[in-house]
Amino acid sequence: MAYEFEWMRLTAEELRARAVEDAMVIIPIASLEQHGPHLATGVDIILGTGVAHATAQRISAAGRPVVVTPCVWTGLAEHHMAFGGTVTLEYESFAGVLRGIVKSAARHGFKRVMLLNGHGGNAEAVAVAATEFSVEFGIKVAGGTYWHVVPEVIGPLLERQSGLMHACEAETSMIMHLRPESVRTERLAEAHGPMSTRVEGQPPGLAMRRSFKALSPSGVVGDARAATAEKGEKLLAAISAKMAEVLLNPKLWA
Repeated sequence: MAYEFEWMRLTAEELRARAVEDAMVIIPIASLEQHGPHLATGVDIILGTGVAHATAQRISAAGRPVVVTPCVWTGLAEHHMAFGGTVTLEYESFAGVLRGIVKSAARHGFKRVMLLNGHGGNAEAVAVAATEFSVEFGIKVAGGTYWHVVPEVIGPLLERQSGLMHACEAETSMIMHLRPESVRTERLAEAHGPMSTRVEGQPPGLAMRRSFKALSPSGVVGDARAATAEKGEKLLAAISAKMAEVLLNPKLWA
């Protein structure tokens, strides 16, 4: 029987045993929001879950115990609200949901948690939450947005972009691989936009979120017209392999 890592498919007894084995808990975190004219609103949920599962498969294949919770499907997406089709939370609600999940895992005896984020708007909040929860619950909590953690394996696989953006070549390719029915291929010709969410003269270190509608009438940042399912398969493999390598580093959890 294949190693089962999904929390919701394990019994309470089996999860207690995983905690005793010092299993890592991976919590995928996403958003329900517009993704241009060509992608369904659940992109971040599908990709966040896909990356978490592929990473867990590699961790378990390395002989280490791991558990993946169901995806936290909504987060901080105010910057997409102007397009419709988006659900957003206030920061306090979002942080409260994450706190409750991590606290539950800690109460059950798990000592290592990865907040694996798959939505750019959550990035700063997830980083703050990881630090707060480590102190509050006395366990090791890491947090990161997958394309920020392993950017070096993403850019070389893309033709028109330097990295993963939004509803772009990378995200569209991975959705074509994981959930092709979520792609409206007849709208791909419209699926392109600016190559940055920053205005001219705004350095990378200066944070100022603005509505995506003001930045990109299509709702896309990047260029999805070069997307392919084959590229998506390679991206998922490369991302999960590097993410597993990062999370298997014993120094990270020392």
